[in-house]
Amino acid sequence: MRKSKNNTVNMTTGNPLKLIVKFAIPMLVGNIFQQLYNLADSIIVGRIIGKDALAAVGATGSVTFLFFALCNGIGNGGGIVTSQFFGQGDDKSVKKCITNTGFIMLIVPIIIGGLGLLLSHPLLVLLKTPEDIMADSLIYLRIMCVGTIFVSLYNFISSILRALGDSRTPLYFLIFSCVLNVGLDFFFILVLNTGVWGAAIATVIAQLLSGALCIIHSFRRNPYFKLAKEDFEYDKNIVYKTIRLGVPLSLQFSMISISCMALQAVINSFGPVAVAASTAISRIEQVIHQPYQTVGATLSTYTGQNYGAREFDRVKIGHRLGLIIVAVFSVLMLPVMQFFGSNIVSIFVDDAEVIEMGGRAIQISSLFYIFLGVIYSIRGVLGGLGDAFFSLLNGIVEVIGRFTVPFILTAIPAIGLWGIWWSVGIVWFMAGFTAWLRYRSYGLKLLKE
Repeated sequence: MRKSKNNTVNMTTGNPLKLIVKFAIPMLVGNIFQQLYNLADSIIVGRIIGKDALAAVGATGSVTFLFFALCNGIGNGGGIVTSQFFGQGDDKSVKKCITNTGFIMLIVPIIIGGLGLLLSHPLLVLLKTPEDIMADSLIYLRIMCVGTIFVSLYNFISSILRALGDSRTPLYFLIFSCVLNVGLDFFFILVLNTGVWGAAIATVIAQLLSGALCIIHSFRRNPYFKLAKEDFEYDKNIVYKTIRLGVPLSLQFSMISISCMALQAVINSFGPVAVAASTAISRIEQVIHQPYQTVGATLSTYTGQNYGAREFDRVKIGHRLGLIIVAVFSVLMLPVMQFFGSNIVSIFVDDAEVIEMGGRAIQISSLFYIFLGVIYSIRGVLGGLGDAFFSLLNGIVEVIGRFTVPFILTAIPAIGLWGIWWSVGIVWFMAGFTAWLRYRSYGLKLLKE
């Protein structure tokens, strides 16, 4: 089975750089296509309906991220456990990871989505969402809450497949889903004239089909999904490991989301133009995040497999390669954002005030991209090592940063509004430095045992 040609890859042998790059490229393409969901919504909503509609969608971003994060952390935890068993060559435990994590991922999204429906309006009020975009924001958010289970479905299956070294299968279904999403956006907004809620429906349908088709394909083609009756038995050890890693990841993501909500409240206080500019920038930087996120996810799988196989020197090599890759990408992106930021923002909206504000803002945040890369790279290594505490620590640092720095900077008259984006970069620096310290103090200790 371990020599199967069904896209699974054993990363415990062979050239580390070639393995990392070969694994990362399909996943990077997939991540970019996934972000095209948000880009398609934003471009179509912003250009066709208008800047207020774009602001309405953007005002829900931190809240939807919170709900998705609470679910996806469990799936990522299951992926880490699966990669470690795969590295050990324990195929029986790999199958039990698939089923036990799957059961958890059916229950958690239903609970989170239900709570989201109940709390949507109070959360938007808490975030000081401008009244003129409240109605559109509320309906968009509620539809996304209903779709929580579908988003989690895809992220669960892709996490398991990546743990097995398969970064290609999720890509194929994401491409299909992205094309469908764009088509549905035009259909709902242009043909049916639905407004903002049509974009949300399009995203939910696309995510549902992406996850469902990916699962069906995996059961038909991947040998690890050829499950027997005994594979569906409850395994206390696997559930414990999944929850031990997944809950801190969920808490980390949720704390980051809550901290983003605090930042969103600051942005909202500056009015719809600032919200629209911030929304455009967030969509751009979601794409910028993808290479960093891909490196982190790749290193998580690479580290998990090699740590399970006790190939500690290979883990250290992977850590160094990850930092080099994110540094090179950061240097390449800096001049692009410094000189062409406004042009990129104009893709999303034709309002001159929004474009000018967004262009200047992205010049500020791009100065700190290198620290964002460090966060993702080291987080991937520590996650693969099973360091549950770091996830919590990283979330705490970002919460402290976003609950203090933007409020302080925007209160300084000489900085004002621009303190929003200076604070984003400063928080990235804080989190990146914390990640580096954690790897030096704890990660290297694990690799000496």
